[in-house]
Amino acid sequence: MRSKPNILVTGTPGTGKTTTSSALAEATHLRHINIGDLVKDKKLHDGWDDELQCYIINEDLVCDELEDTMEEGGNIVDYHGCDFFPERLFDRVVVLQTENSVLYDRLSKRGYTGAKLTNNIECEIFQELLEEAKESYREEIVVAMKSNTVDDMNRNVTTITEWVSSWGSTT
Repeated sequence: MRSKPNILVTGTPGTGKTTTSSALAEATHLRHINIGDLVKDKKLHDGWDDELQCYIINEDLVCDELEDTMEEGGNIVDYHGCDFFPERLFDRVVVLQTENSVLYDRLSKRGYTGAKLTNNIECEIFQELLEEAKESYREEIVVAMKSNTVDDMNRNVTTITEWVSSWGSTT
């Protein structure tokens, strides 16, 4: 059994996953694993998607790479998808959600245009990642959190940090 929990922070690109995960790692002393960086650094992909301007992730390679680390516990995994991770890996799944106008501004500032911008805004409108999380994990471990402002992020980090602190006594 793990001595520290594993947390998945997911949500549409631009909802604040990496910012929240970094702050959470600092507050809890858990390890932050950014899947996008891991895929690039370890070449866990099947090439580049020109239309969406991103790597085509090889989900099996990612899961194999994470297996031992996740077994130890104490990880915050940051990625915009969640349905390919085995359920047993996570003790909490946090889905960050952002209002469409805020998300549009964030993604536009990142240089997102065309299909990439439209797909991500629609993903948030239809709450696809929240539904994906609810379908992939036990309902009691999935938590949706608003992520529109710095205050929201700070509140989310505090809430999750409190959960981490109490985790050992509730498992």
